[in-house]
Amino acid sequence: MTITPPALSVFESLESEVRSYCRGWPAVFDRAQGARLTDEDGHSYLDFFAGAGSLNYGHNNPVLKRALIDYIERDGITHGLDMATTAKRAFLETFQNVILRPRDLPYKVMFPGPTGTNAVEAALKLARKVKSRESIVSFTNAFHGMSLGSLAVTGNAFKRAGAGIPLVHGTPMPFDNYLDGRVPDFLWFERLLEDQGSGLNKPAAVIVETVQGEGGINVARAEWLRALADLCRRRDMLLIVDDIQMGCGRTGAFFSFEEAGIVPDIVTVSKSISGYGLPLSLCLFKGELDVWEPGEHNGTFRGNNPAFVTATAALDAYWADGQMEKHTLARGEQVEQALLALCTEHGRLGASYRGRGLVWGLEFADPARASEVCARAFELGLLLETSGPQSEVVKLLPPLTVTPEELDEGLRTLARAVAATV
Repeated sequence: MTITPPALSVFESLESEVRSYCRGWPAVFDRAQGARLTDEDGHSYLDFFAGAGSLNYGHNNPVLKRALIDYIERDGITHGLDMATTAKRAFLETFQNVILRPRDLPYKVMFPGPTGTNAVEAALKLARKVKSRESIVSFTNAFHGMSLGSLAVTGNAFKRAGAGIPLVHGTPMPFDNYLDGRVPDFLWFERLLEDQGSGLNKPAAVIVETVQGEGGINVARAEWLRALADLCRRRDMLLIVDDIQMGCGRTGAFFSFEEAGIVPDIVTVSKSISGYGLPLSLCLFKGELDVWEPGEHNGTFRGNNPAFVTATAALDAYWADGQMEKHTLARGEQVEQALLALCTEHGRLGASYRGRGLVWGLEFADPARASEVCARAFELGLLLETSGPQSEVVKLLPPLTVTPEELDEGLRTLARAVAATV
């Protein structure tokens, strides 16, 4: 496929230099459905990016679109702050009946601002309020958002530098396998907690991603997560799981921590919770932690009723019968086998792969190669992004609703892109 770069004059002249994704994908996109986007010149692209994980059910999912159109056409409430509405009630009841009760999860639901970083800020604020402590422990290569509190528990140096001020009250610890298995899990963390001379203020909470997406698709072992949960219980620290990108079925189960058999004290959810790409986030926490005063944490757009509508439709359509998890795990096996074959064929590249469910990373010994592969994949009609501290990992994040045939097409295109950079 030959792609002529479009005239991007208005984007280049008017839009801020902060724009990023569009630099790697020089096209003007016009339509999208399922796992495909189409640009204004009619070129079709298979989407293994899925709105950075906000489109787990694909673009313009017909079930969700129908529910949204019906709601808008009957003049349903669009903006409601935190007022009670029929759309919010339907979502809360469905979320409780389809997600929380079957998993015996004791969570209250809070609607902060509509983005993932809003949910993280609320979680950190609540943990500090409950424990009357300031310090939060995070992990190497973590990413939790771009607002100041979230950046303070984010590892990436480039993103942290954008804050422009010191980022305080956060302490990083080694993520699973950060030290290549040479040091027992949490040895350093435990020692700092025990030593009155360590300089570590007793933390209010620990925040963790079960799979670090932006950090390079680093997958925490279930036993490591269980040990972390036990450490938090023993040391009187709250455990926060950031499930913003890895939740809503991305790793198989609805919540990514289910495989480990743990119950975090606080969970942040966003991205695909609305199912349609509409902004919505949740901060979930155990009932005894609900110490907020009315209005103590709020936000104008925490009542996004159209997002409630599509979220409810998504839960009813994809999570009421337990089939979505099976489909995701099956597609994940398809990806794993393809990546194994690719790494075997191109062994001299020093490539390796890792992932869970339908989030996978292909890491190259030469970090520059990942960007080259993504650029070539775009030319071949496949959208991929990089991740990791040096952008050394090609990240695969297709919609959960991708068909086996579409997945195979994308994986073959990836293989062609890799071969073209050898």
